[in-house]
Amino acid sequence: MTAATRSPSAEAWAEAFTSASNGDPEIQAHGKYFTCSYLLDAVEHRFVVQVESGRVVNVAVDPGPLDVPYQFAIRAGVETWRGFGQPVPPPMCHGIWSATFRRDMELEGDVLVLMQNLRCITRQIELLRTIGAPV
Repeated sequence: MTAATRSPSAEAWAEAFTSASNGDPEIQAHGKYFTCSYLLDAVEHRFVVQVESGRVVNVAVDPGPLDVPYQFAIRAGVETWRGFGQPVPPPMCHGIWSATFRRDMELEGDVLVLMQNLRCITRQIELLRTIGAPV
């Protein structure tokens, strides 16, 4: 990898994600009841995002299988996450549904919680276009 394409450390990405999410006016406007924990699995790294009332309160980086509970998981390969992290995502990397239907993304666990918080989670995934992919 060249320096231009190197992704930030997992911890630096978690901090950037927290800051971007907590500073996003759309999430803060819609997130009053956005409270859940979910796993972003990017193969090379895993992150459990804990959200309370629209604010990311913790992002656990590479937790063990029993370290941090979560309600649902969003899993995808490295190339899919990197597609989400581009300013203009390639086809099938512009949303979780398209990536689920045509790529390697999988949604697991309590999908009802995902659906109840869909707009805010969708917005968090869109923030990857500015902060970059987690891998």
